[in-house]
Amino acid sequence: MQIEKNVFKNIFNTVMDVKGKTKDNIKARLDVALFCDCKNMELVCDGSRVAKPRANFVLEKNAQLLVYKWLKSLRFLDGHASNISRLVNMEECRLYGMKSHDCHVFMQTLIPLAFRDLLPKGIWDALTEISHFFKDLCSSMLNVDYIERLDTNIFEILCKHEMIFSQPFFDSIVHLPIHLPFEAKVGGSVQYRWIYPFERLNIIVAMYFIYKSIFFVFVH
Repeated sequence: MQIEKNVFKNIFNTVMDVKGKTKDNIKARLDVALFCDCKNMELVCDGSRVAKPRANFVLEKNAQLLVYKWLKSLRFLDGHASNISRLVNMEECRLYGMKSHDCHVFMQTLIPLAFRDLLPKGIWDALTEISHFFKDLCSSMLNVDYIERLDTNIFEILCKHEMIFSQPFFDSIVHLPIHLPFEAKVGGSVQYRWIYPFERLNIIVAMYFIYKSIFFVFVH
């Protein structure tokens, strides 16, 4: 759960160039100049001003607004996901209050839809593949041969990401999906081990006590 959530945040915050959250920051561009041969991504100094050229994996401002407007208009079936539209802040172009399950739904369902036709095809393909990896891993039925195929595919997928994103994108979190197919082989289907139902139960119990206390105050 936490691996999927953190991988999603790395991808979304970087592609959407979220201030203070993106992995494509000034330090990342300094690393690019030191370790990579990508002249088009290096910082440009113009007197006292330092400019950061937009990377091809970062959406333009107009494209970002299109994504946020689309998220603002989304509606899901009851029980499938929370109301993600209420998490969208159009003024600041950010998502606030994303829970683990919101990231789970976005990672497995919305990433291929949100960035289609907005990113170059090679980048969109790589993001779609990591989305499908998590979706396949969470299937209700898994067999050993299928898990071994996922175990092979995740290496290829992360290699594609290394060809796209800058070096600081690849922290320990992005490495951890490599171990998930083995865990699925040992522990069985993922949905019997994640804690989404218990998180939902905790919210329901908390709301019950809040409403109970409010009712007590009005009565007495």
